[in-house]
Amino acid sequence: MYTPLLANIAIVVLAGFVGFAVISKVPNTLHTPLMSGTNAIHGIVVLGALIVLGRLPEDASWGVRLIAFVALIFGTLNVVGGFLVTDRMLSMFKSKPAPSKAATSAAAKGAVS
Repeated sequence: MYTPLLANIAIVVLAGFVGFAVISKVPNTLHTPLMSGTNAIHGIVVLGALIVLGRLPEDASWGVRLIAFVALIFGTLNVVGGFLVTDRMLSMFKSKPAPSKAATSAAAKGAVS
């Protein structure tokens, strides 16, 4: 009656519930810094997926290879998306360059005439 597949499915479901409960308690101001911190962990996951894909036995089915490849793609998209969001967040804190004197004088002349 007890199978490893059933145990693995139960672990994934429980991890989903625990993850949702933990993330829902995090204040909005900490979501992006928390995500940028976990990008390193996701990078390790992608590296592990590459190692697993490289060490699959020759007789592994195409279904296993396809699932591993799709997982690798999703992990990579997660890392790239996390870095893009972090970069966008950090760009909000950069100071804007001061306008040049030529641009301000041209705008002033246009407003006067």
